[in-house]
Amino acid sequence: MKARLYQKYMNEVVPALKEKRKYGNVHQVPRIEKIVVNMGVSASLEKGAVDDAAKDLSMITGRKAVISKSRKSIANFKLRENQPIGCRVTLRRDVMYEFFDRLVAAALPRIRDFRGLSVRSFDGRGNYSLGVADQTVFPEIELDKIKRQQGMDITIVTSAQTDDEALELLKMMGMPFAEAK
Repeated sequence: MKARLYQKYMNEVVPALKEKRKYGNVHQVPRIEKIVVNMGVSASLEKGAVDDAAKDLSMITGRKAVISKSRKSIANFKLRENQPIGCRVTLRRDVMYEFFDRLVAAALPRIRDFRGLSVRSFDGRGNYSLGVADQTVFPEIELDKIKRQQGMDITIVTSAQTDDEALELLKMMGMPFAEAK
C-alpha cells in the first residue's frame, strides 16, 4: 500500500498543477525527489554524542544514519581528520512520503510559538531547507531517554525548475508556510 501523501499527490496535486501551470506532459509536473535529514554534532563534545545523535536520527526517520567525518584537520576548531562530526539520512520514495507526512502533521505543530515556515528558505533551484531546533518535536523520541537537545537540518529536494513551482507544490502537499505580510 502506498503512502497517504503519495496518493494525495497523484490524485489531487498532479491534476491541479497540470491544469494551473498548463503542463503538456505529466512528467513536467514537479515532484519531491528526496528528503535529506542532517544532524551536525560539535566535535568538542564527548565521544558518544555522535552515536546518540545517529540513534535519535534513526529512530525519527526509520533508516540507519550515516556518520559524517571531517575531511581535514582545522586546529582553530580543535578538529582532526576523520573525526565524526555529524550524521545524515537520505529518504526516497515511500519512506520519504511517510516522513514528510509526520513532519507536517505531527512535528511542526509541536514547535513552540509556530506561526508557519518562511517562504524565503528556497535555494533558487526549487529546493527547500528548514532547521528544527530540537529533536523532541518528533513523537518517536522519548523525553526521558535523551541526553542532550540536538537540532537538525531538513532539505526537501524537488524536481521544480523555479522556487515558485516548488512553493506551490509544497503548499498543495500541506506544508504550513507563513503568510506574507
